[in-house]
Parts: sequence; C-alpha cells; structure tokens
Amino acid sequence: MNAELIAVGTEMLLGEIVNTNAAYLARELSRIGVESYFQQVVGDNPQRLDAAISTAEGRSEMIIVMGGLGPTPDDLSKQTLAAHLHRSLVTDADHLAKLVDLAKRRQHPITPNNRVQAQLPDGATPLFNHNGLAVGAYLQEGAHQYVLLPGPPREFRMMVDKELIPLLAGNQQEILASRTLRYFGLGESALVTAIKDIIAEQTNPTVAPYIKDYEVTLRLTVRGTDETVMTAQLDELTAKIQTRIGDYYYGTGEDTTLAEVAVAQLRAQKATVTAAESLTAGALQASLGSVPGASNVFAGGFVTYSAAMKEKMLGITPDIIATHGVVSAETARAMANGARQQLNSDYALGLTGVAGPDELEGQPAGTVWIGISGPAGTHAQEFHLAGLRNEVRARAVKSALMMLLQALKKNKSI
Repeated sequence: MNAELIAVGTEMLLGEIVNTNAAYLARELSRIGVESYFQQVVGDNPQRLDAAISTAEGRSEMIIVMGGLGPTPDDLSKQTLAAHLHRSLVTDADHLAKLVDLAKRRQHPITPNNRVQAQLPDGATPLFNHNGLAVGAYLQEGAHQYVLLPGPPREFRMMVDKELIPLLAGNQQEILASRTLRYFGLGESALVTAIKDIIAEQTNPTVAPYIKDYEVTLRLTVRGTDETVMTAQLDELTAKIQTRIGDYYYGTGEDTTLAEVAVAQLRAQKATVTAAESLTAGALQASLGSVPGASNVFAGGFVTYSAAMKEKMLGITPDIIATHGVVSAETARAMANGARQQLNSDYALGLTGVAGPDELEGQPAGTVWIGISGPAGTHAQEFHLAGLRNEVRARAVKSALMMLLQALKKNKSI
C-alpha cells in the first residue's frame, strides 16, 4: 500500500508555517507498512485541490488530505472531496453532540459554519477528533482509499495516533519494523564507504543513512508478517554493520542522545562525572542536566573561561598555562584532573579551545582540546571542528560525551 499526502493551506505556500504534519504522518505510516512516494502542498482553493486529488489518484492508492476541515470560508477540503467523489455531506451525530455541548457551555448559538465541522462525505467512516471539533473521515471507493484529517497539529497528531493508524494497521497484511543506529565521530561519506557493499546489496531489510545534528544515523527497515523473524533479520544486519563501524556507535533509537546514553552508562556502572568548561561555557553540563536522573551521577562542575578562574577554581598551576597556553593538551588535562580532584568524581572532562570567530594564541577557530580523567588515567585529544562559533561549541560538547562513553566502555570491558 502506498499513500500520497496532500497538505492544504495557503500559509504553507507563503512560508508562514512549516508543514510538520506531513513528516509526522509519513513516519507513522511507514511503521505499519504504508509507504509515501509523493507529497503535495496546495492552497485554499477547491479547483486546485480537486486537481491535486486527481493527480494523486493516477499514481497512489491512498490519498490523504490534511487541513481545511475548519469553520472558515476557506476550509473546503471535505466539500471538495465529496464533490470529487459525487457524494453528499452528512452529519456525524457524535461530533454534532460535541458541538451542541460546547455551545451550551459557552452560551453561544451554533452557527451553520460550525455545523459543517460535524459533516463528512456520505459513506465515510468518521475519525473522532479528540482535541477539536472537526470530524475526520476515511472511505474507500474502487481502487482508492481517501482520508480527511484536520490541520492543527494538536488535533492532527491525536487523530493519527488514536484513529487513523489503528484503522489502517488492521487492514495491512505486512508490517514494517525499523531500527535507528546512531554514530558520532565519522562523516556520512566515511560511513557509506565502510558499508557500501551492504547498501548496494540491500533488499529486505533496507539501510538508509541520514545526517542530523553533527551525527550520522542508519535507519534499518524490514518488511514482513512475523515480528520474531523480522527482529532476527534486524539483529543480523546490525551485527554485520557493527563489525565495520561499531567504534563510532553510541546508541539505538529515533530520538536517543549522547547525553542520555552517557547518563545511563554512568548509572549502570554507579560512576560519577564532572566537567570543567572553557569554550563551551557550561553547555556540556547543561546537556547532562537535561537528562532525567542525571543528579545521581552528576553533582556539578565548573565554568572557567579565564586563565585566572582555571587557576583559582581548578588549582591549575600558572606555569602550565604560561608555558603551554590555554589551548593545549596540558591545560585540557589539568582542567580534567583539577575538576575530578575538587569533586572527587570517577570521571571528569576538561574542554578548552577556540570557538571563534577570531584566533586565540595563534590557533585557528575550531581548534579544541578535550581532556578526560578517569580510572584508567588522564589523556587529551585534539579536534579541529568546522562551523560557526556555536556550531563548534555544540560539536565540542558531543565530542566530549563520546570520549566519556568510550572511556566507560573500556572500563566496563576491563
């Protein structure tokens, strides 16, 4: 089964709002084996919407119209679809009752345009609106299926989750299962090169690389009818990929973050961490603190922008900075050591460098040194990070978290 998504709204064509509904729905449809090959955006115009529906019918089995179900004059999606299919509009009793109840509570009369929100094409199955008033609809005619969904995301997502997906899932013989593998420390080109034969030979499961927030992810997708068999297929493919690029892997999941994985690993090993930050100004500690349960492994840390604060707060001897400079392996190691000693933590990170835009100590913007101190000792690693000032800082934070995860992994294997 394949679906075509048609988003209705002139404001999207004008760039006033972003069509987030299409991305959400496409992802949810893929989870139940419904693929989306085409998407359209059309303004609040019945003639153009009718043409868009006709175009979709020529290449897709399911046509999903998103938006245009409200009470205003430019909300014409259900009227256009009904006319396209030569059907009349009928009133859904449950949604009319909801409108009547709301009118009584607000002590306002129901206007004709309000009543339209309770209407749907004759013969359609109503999709209940849990967060709004406009009824959605599902109907089948000939070789095509048609869906009407509201536009406001709060209404849209609830209707997709509670009404549409359960209905469609019951009609699908095959299902899709996906797994997202997350990597940090290598670019998309290097990742694709390492597994190019796997990508070239893919059939079922499939492999798709994506870049997001300075990371690379692989989305593995398998189609089938037996969940146990499908899980085994994903496990086999995952293991094959990990033999090539496992050193850069940090976690699995669509929304998993480096900070979440770091906190989970620290909790599993009953270990603690602290940090001393210069160029990142507390961003690393903020990322740790954003994770629920971080207080069990992270008691606090230091932001030491100036050399004086590095000496005062971390106990770094002045000759280290005077001899080697702020942007150096020696200073990064001393920052990590000083933070660890001050808070008696198991691990500590020290971040120093040049975020930009100007050079510092003759070092170009993007030069970063990160020190890590832990049970296995203290060392520092140099990075040359691309991007503008805040991009360098964000990448430095993720680089530090990856170093922490690698140290935790090594400690676990000892």
